[in-house]
Amino acid sequence: MLLQLSGITLRRGVTILNNIHWGMEPDQHWVILGSNGSGKTSLINVLMGYEQPTSGRFMAFGSPFGTTPWYKIRNKIGIVSSTVSQRIEPDQIAQNIVIAGKHAQINSWTSPTEPQIAEAKRWLYLVGVEHLAQRSWGVLSQGERQRIMIARALIIQPKLLILDEPCAGLDPVARETFMNFLQQILTEELKIPTLLITHHVEEILPMFSHVLMMKSGQVHKEGAKEEVLNSQNLSETFGANIDLRKSKKRYFLRIEN
Repeated sequence: MLLQLSGITLRRGVTILNNIHWGMEPDQHWVILGSNGSGKTSLINVLMGYEQPTSGRFMAFGSPFGTTPWYKIRNKIGIVSSTVSQRIEPDQIAQNIVIAGKHAQINSWTSPTEPQIAEAKRWLYLVGVEHLAQRSWGVLSQGERQRIMIARALIIQPKLLILDEPCAGLDPVARETFMNFLQQILTEELKIPTLLITHHVEEILPMFSHVLMMKSGQVHKEGAKEEVLNSQNLSETFGANIDLRKSKKRYFLRIEN
């Protein structure tokens, strides 16, 4: 088992997560789906060790929470999140941003070595933006930034990749370009268990095998994508009358009155 949560509850004055039971196998790709405030981000904070649960048991890569220094667990997880990207200084260049990821840093203030530069450029090449190695963060497009963040996450060669709303800020064309890129790189070039956090069904790529739906800090539905992802479950999760459609292995929805 890659991840195993048993009865995870998180309280900070109010109950944020309530009795979460969920597990992820190494050969699976999961989507965590839910509205704003459903507990998605808090669950990721628990997984990353940023939040300590009030109660329950949690294991990652076979190590129970609290028995292993969590930075060692965190170093096995690559994460693409706006929480990180928003803290990158505008004058940081792409290759140094990738290098900083190797050391769990956000910004890099030291001169990189030639081997570090070469390694960063290899990952930038893999994600198709090696020509941006010397480009400053402040002048990059959102799509370019997201690819650099992918390279930053991959440089540690993670055992798990977390994509926390990776399409936020992308226009529809840029989003589709980026999603097609993810489908290709994560299924054809790399095989890394991936966890996508989103509230858009349009971002659920064919590669994803399982879905976890969250509502009010609880697991509402979870299981194989083809069994769980349907109009009824989505309607209950989002509190609206939703009609889910599928076309060419991708999903879209319509809100009905």
